[in-house]
Amino acid sequence: MTLELISLEVIQEIAREYGYWTVFLGIMLENAGIPIPGETITLVGGFLAGSGELDYWLVLGCAIAGAVLGDNFGYWIGYFGGWMVLTRLGRLFRIQETQLIGVRDRFAENAARAVFLGRFVALLRIFAGPLAGTAKMPYLKFLACNLAGATVWASVMVSLAYFVGRIVPLDQLIRWVAQFAVVALLLVIAWILFSFWTERRQIDRAIESTTPDEKETSEAPTG
Repeated sequence: MTLELISLEVIQEIAREYGYWTVFLGIMLENAGIPIPGETITLVGGFLAGSGELDYWLVLGCAIAGAVLGDNFGYWIGYFGGWMVLTRLGRLFRIQETQLIGVRDRFAENAARAVFLGRFVALLRIFAGPLAGTAKMPYLKFLACNLAGATVWASVMVSLAYFVGRIVPLDQLIRWVAQFAVVALLLVIAWILFSFWTERRQIDRAIESTTPDEKETSEAPTG
């Protein structure tokens, strides 16, 4: 999800004038964290390929390369400066560092899935790379997941616009893709909240199941 400050007509004009560079730079800058409509630009590239104005394989290659390179920028930004930014934000919003560490560790456990599938989720496509770097995800593992995710995502987006764009208006197709990304984001948020809730329930049950003797032992002063 990006700030749609550029109209679809303008994006099409830019894509027709600068061709493959538009696709490459558009998705690269979005994945590096700059809020431009990279997904829309990729769909426009696929649409122009379907109308014969661009080559399908070159559009696909530019989309994959831009996505991989952009996420790499985000990864290294997060690796070297992400934790410092998070701790400063934590102090601003009065979030304890131990809570931030817990969030970071939880993301690290699911980093591979987040990097691979995050491209289909609004906002996560932009932040998955920096978060992976902040969580110190091993670079080679990140690179493999990043390349695989970029290939799948770009193939779906470019092919969708290439084939479906011939029978469905491009603006309608872009709305459908954006709506899917938002729904995916809501599902991810729901899953995270459910995970926190179930974890809390397990902790509460463990406390409730502690026998009185165990409680007295744990509460007894030492030394």
